[in-house]
Amino acid sequence: MHPDDVAKLIADHINCQKVTVEGEDRRHYAAVVVSDEFEGLSKIKRHQRVYQALGDHLKEQIHALTLHTHTPEEFARLKAVS
Repeated sequence: MHPDDVAKLIADHINCQKVTVEGEDRRHYAAVVVSDEFEGLSKIKRHQRVYQALGDHLKEQIHALTLHTHTPEEFARLKAVS
């Protein structure tokens, strides 16, 4: 699965201010997802939201997924530090 397709699946189910997905081998991916919907959610709940968006693709086409989930405010603070 192309990384752009993974990003689209996420964006179709979560209102994202930013979503980027990398995965050169198209089996192992790293995603950054920034959404207001993560406000007040634990890291586990945020990741569960992304897993729900990807559905059966996690079983069939995605072997590994590294997730970085942030609210827009958290992401802005990270960008300010780097």
